[in-house]
Amino acid sequence: MQSRSRALLLTLVYLSLAVGCGAAVAARADVIDPSVDRSPVDLALSPDGKWLVTANETSGSVSLIDAAAGRVVDELRIGSHPAHIDFTPDGATILATNQWSGELSLLAIRDGKLAAIGSVHVGGHPQGFAIAPDNRTVYVGLTAAAQVAQVDLRSLSVVRRIDVGNWPRYLTLSPDGTRLAVGSSGDAEIEVIDTATAEALYEEPLANGVNIGHMTPSADGQYAYFTWMIYRTNPITRDNIQRGWVLASRIGRVRLDGASYREAISLDVPEMAVADPHGLAISGDGQRLVASSSGTHELLVYRLPDLPFVSTGGPGDLIDRRLQRDRDRFSRINVGGRPMGLEIASDNQTVYVANYLKNSLQSVDLNTKQVVREIDLGGPSTPSPARQGMAIFYDAQHSLDQWYSCHSCHQNGGINSRPMDTWNDGTEMTLKTVLPLYELTQTGPWTWHGWQEDLDDAMKKSFTVTMQGKQPTQTQTDALIEFLSTMPSPPNPFIGPDGTLSAAAQRGKELFHSSRAACADCHSGPQFTDGEIHDVGTGSKSDHYDGYNTPTLRGTYRKVRWMHSGRAKSLERVLTDLHSPEKVSGLPKLSDDEVDDLIAYLRSL
Repeated sequence: MQSRSRALLLTLVYLSLAVGCGAAVAARADVIDPSVDRSPVDLALSPDGKWLVTANETSGSVSLIDAAAGRVVDELRIGSHPAHIDFTPDGATILATNQWSGELSLLAIRDGKLAAIGSVHVGGHPQGFAIAPDNRTVYVGLTAAAQVAQVDLRSLSVVRRIDVGNWPRYLTLSPDGTRLAVGSSGDAEIEVIDTATAEALYEEPLANGVNIGHMTPSADGQYAYFTWMIYRTNPITRDNIQRGWVLASRIGRVRLDGASYREAISLDVPEMAVADPHGLAISGDGQRLVASSSGTHELLVYRLPDLPFVSTGGPGDLIDRRLQRDRDRFSRINVGGRPMGLEIASDNQTVYVANYLKNSLQSVDLNTKQVVREIDLGGPSTPSPARQGMAIFYDAQHSLDQWYSCHSCHQNGGINSRPMDTWNDGTEMTLKTVLPLYELTQTGPWTWHGWQEDLDDAMKKSFTVTMQGKQPTQTQTDALIEFLSTMPSPPNPFIGPDGTLSAAAQRGKELFHSSRAACADCHSGPQFTDGEIHDVGTGSKSDHYDGYNTPTLRGTYRKVRWMHSGRAKSLERVLTDLHSPEKVSGLPKLSDDEVDDLIAYLRSL
């Protein structure tokens, strides 16, 4: 059953990718609305140090910056939701993923301007990628497909698809190109793959890990470094939060030359924690490791050679005190906004930062620990109410001692991979899967039990109860709701560009709405929820409320756990066991073919 459904899923992925590849069509900078936020999520520095480029998420563009002059010289629209950008090792080509349009774009710099030279449609929400030393081979993580696409830049084609764990957002290659490390955030593990055979050599688990960020190799090829957070499955109390026993931040490394338990350091300082670590870079001389703490608006700078990495039994709940006492071993640089991708210049002193909320590229001096230059990429002079709400959503300083933000649990407004105790029903350790926030104003009542009918009150409780922070002002609450109500849902990669369904999904749709499966009895309307509370026999004695609010089925393809408790790790188990028609409605058991068709339809929603 599992293999048949896996084959069906891959077939759907390939159908969604059938657009193929071709030349990119781009508009010049003068057609990009100057009032649109750029929101740079990543950047890259050319090998010769002359050029910087940024991947601008909300404007769908790439900006070209003259590094010496410190000014934007060009901008080019490339696709929907750019996510990652880099130069090929020879500096001849710029690559960028467009997550929502499913493309890998190829650009070149000609006469000081950006030129589109091609694109490859890879599908599956491409995010991070790694470029081989041959300047020809690229490995692209397909977040929605649980795959890595191996792309040949000469033929502009996908030559191989490698099955990996769920949500392969970021990845990195050893300097010689023989080992590929993939951060499968949905499964909380790092997979190391032999690039010659495309076989997984070993997996290194990150117990209770969430939100794996950027990855980078050591110069000697021994390690792959990465950022991530850990959820410790303890009750939300002030003491537990301050001990690092709820959510905490880490930098880790795994060996690329053989299986060995991961090593890590804790980042959090007592009463002044770190939140949402994301970007990561190592200086060319191997002396400095720099990470961006996007939730606390700062860079974290470490002396790499003697970092106290700990493997089994570690690394402890809080930062190693030896680091905290030594400003050369560890320092924090406040850059404001939301720092994301990083690059360190060849002088080993200058760090370039893509600052998402400031619409800027920053130059930071590691010696003076100051922002020495800020380059405006474009955008409105005054943030809109929705943009102000976005800043609140990504800001961990609204939580107790800045331990975590809204984004820490609802990554970019969506979900994470673990059931959590949010304490929103007044009970401890009644773990629930995190619900997505897309179309939030259209899916009330809220919470798994549906007791919350006041969205304004729900926002305030999130800050004062779940985050143990201060009560937000009404202006802040309104701004946050405005952001969430206008936040677009990612396009579904399991349907055609014109909204067409595969034959299997079409059969599943008919089954979904029929009396044979009776799914639409509760999952009805445009959001596939009736907004009612139902007792379908899946509750537990620890629940404070009876019954469950029908969850929306929009974005089902993004999930790695289902049901309120998250105990179903596949849709097969939902439909054949925990939430099968015979258990919910007393209907006859579905056949294997019917289950496959229904899964195909659910993934298309």
